[in-house]
Amino acid sequence: QVQLVESGGGLVQAGGSLRLVCAASGSIFSTSAMGWYRQSPGKQRELVARIIGVTTIYADSVKGRTTISRDNAKNTVDLQMNSLKPEDTAVYYCNAVIGYRTYWGQGTQVTVSS
Repeated sequence: QVQLVESGGGLVQAGGSLRLVCAASGSIFSTSAMGWYRQSPGKQRELVARIIGVTTIYADSVKGRTTISRDNAKNTVDLQMNSLKPEDTAVYYCNAVIGYRTYWGQGTQVTVSS
C-alpha cells in the first residue's frame, strides 16, 4: 500500500515562492513515476510536473519557474514554485504511478494573492 502526504501549501503574494513536499510511504521505487497535479474550482485536474527516474516533464504554464525533484533516500518529491501568479491558485496533489496503479495524496491548498 502506498500513501502520499503533501505539505507546504499556503497563502503567498504574487511573485513569491513556495516549496511543496510529498512524503511517500510504501512500495515506492526510484523508477516510479511521481508527479504533481493541480485543480482549481470549476476546472479539471491538470498536470503541473512529473518525474520518472531523472526525466522531468513540465506543463507549459509553469515551465521556467517550477522545478520538480526527488530524494529517493527520503522517499520525497518536492515542487519548487517561483514567480507565482494568481492563476497558480489551486489544490495541489501528489501523484504516483506504480505498475498499473495510481495513487493520490489528499492535496494541499496554494493561494496566490494579487
